[in-house]
Amino acid sequence: MTIAELKQLKESEDKVEFKAATHNFSYAGSEHKEQEERRRCFLGYVVAFANEGGGMLVLGMADKAPHDVVGSDFAHGKIGALEDETYSRLGIRVRMEELYENGLRVLIAHIPTRPVGKMMKFEGVPLMRVGESLRNMSDEEMFAILSEQEPDFSAKFCEGIGIADLDESAIKKMKESYARKQKNPGFLQLSTEQVLTDLKLLDNGKLTYAALILLAKKEVIHAKLPQSKTIWEFRNSEAQIHHDSREVIDEPLFIAIDSIWKLINQPTLNKKYPIQSGAYIFDLYGFNEEVIREAVLNAIAHRDYTITSEAVVKQYPNKIIITNPGGFPKGVTIENILTISSTPRSRLMTEILEKTGLVERSGQGVDKIFSITLSEGKAEPDYKNSDMFQVSLTLRTEIIDKAFHVFVSQYQNSEKEPKLGVEQIITLCKIRNGIFQNLKAEIVGQLEKSGLIEKISGHTNRYTLSQEYHALVNDGLKIGKRYLVKEIELILLALQGNALKIGDLEDLLKDSLSRNQINYLKMKLMEDEVLKVEGKIKGARYSIADKYADLRGDVLLSAVITELRGKYE
Repeated sequence: MTIAELKQLKESEDKVEFKAATHNFSYAGSEHKEQEERRRCFLGYVVAFANEGGGMLVLGMADKAPHDVVGSDFAHGKIGALEDETYSRLGIRVRMEELYENGLRVLIAHIPTRPVGKMMKFEGVPLMRVGESLRNMSDEEMFAILSEQEPDFSAKFCEGIGIADLDESAIKKMKESYARKQKNPGFLQLSTEQVLTDLKLLDNGKLTYAALILLAKKEVIHAKLPQSKTIWEFRNSEAQIHHDSREVIDEPLFIAIDSIWKLINQPTLNKKYPIQSGAYIFDLYGFNEEVIREAVLNAIAHRDYTITSEAVVKQYPNKIIITNPGGFPKGVTIENILTISSTPRSRLMTEILEKTGLVERSGQGVDKIFSITLSEGKAEPDYKNSDMFQVSLTLRTEIIDKAFHVFVSQYQNSEKEPKLGVEQIITLCKIRNGIFQNLKAEIVGQLEKSGLIEKISGHTNRYTLSQEYHALVNDGLKIGKRYLVKEIELILLALQGNALKIGDLEDLLKDSLSRNQINYLKMKLMEDEVLKVEGKIKGARYSIADKYADLRGDVLLSAVITELRGKYE
């Protein structure tokens, strides 16, 4: 965009607002007392433009045609801070652009449209533009926005593609998955055209975008919908800006999901965590396959394909972040994500993923993510970095409560009924953490009847997990009075194959262990000849002792823990 081009624009037709804003243009209107005056500020115009489908706010040019350049000092030298503050306040990403004419500065704010069915507000009020002023939306205008329905993008026809543009291996996998899930082996014998028609991917010779995303050859996907690819990145440290590994997955989704999981599940990246408590022996992985597949497929199926950016999977040793363009579907928030029944953006594609067994039934995928993750003793799945324009899910690998995993698994694998669902598991976690507000009485009653929780003596509405849980905490997860198994495992997994300075080790484990805990463990494990040190003072590097140096993962952990138990128990 050039200044000459700006001068040719008309405010009403081209979705642009010109303001001289030479000096003292208000950012948030806080210097005014009247709401009508407060709203005539940068944030007020951003809100109004977003509600009207987006547009440009141009500062430093006269309001009236021919919009002479007068220059503006608004946010001069603070463009990055302006974008960050606006995103923090409104949850909207505004792109700023600076232009100059004869030394005079023009600032352009490129404002995106609001999401479907959601209105933007300034100080709690949804705004619209009228001429040069801003006004409150009427009840009718607000109702119209709230009543909007997101069209099913995946059901639209993708012009210019035919059956020959589809990947035969993807079609084969879809047929096999459908036949297995629906227990209908005869489905395998149907022609491709019949299968596509039956699944509503083909209609009168036209293929839908669902067919493109799920089944098309990668070069066809790249030509017709390049934003449908998924980016996978691995970083060995959260502090890193640049990735250690990066892959672009642009295959049809029936093939891509296996490619994505294969990248995440590399032996060096997805560690095993052996758990033993009495006769109970089980290996947990940092990244659970069912959880990851569900989370990735949800991100791809529920993303907004009108936004020209990709779904991104960022993997670290201790967590994974899965982000997709477009906020939550209409009606869904972080607070109600486990209870609301929403309409997916791409209903046709979601229905096929359900019918083929790749994802849970609509509305149950998040339940599955939560129930499996929490029952493994890990931290709660975290959506807090989501906003109106993206959904971001963080899953952590650390098993923070092995006793809870054993406790839940023993019950689920027993003959006791009823089995635990997501609400029951979340309630158990809350009680374990001492949170008693807003617990559902019927769920609490069921857990008490099942013997999983007990009332705390002297209290009518406070509970604790049963004695079986506390026995697991105090028994199988310690080694004498010297170690906690969890802490040993964290140290060993961080050091396997590495020789690290103490500062690097502390940085790697900062979310799990304090500096004092690490120093204590380092000292005790060196005394027990589990660790060794090379070098002195600042140059000292710590690694696993030679007798264990060739071992990895569960084999390493089992060998060390077995030896220490023999010594201290």
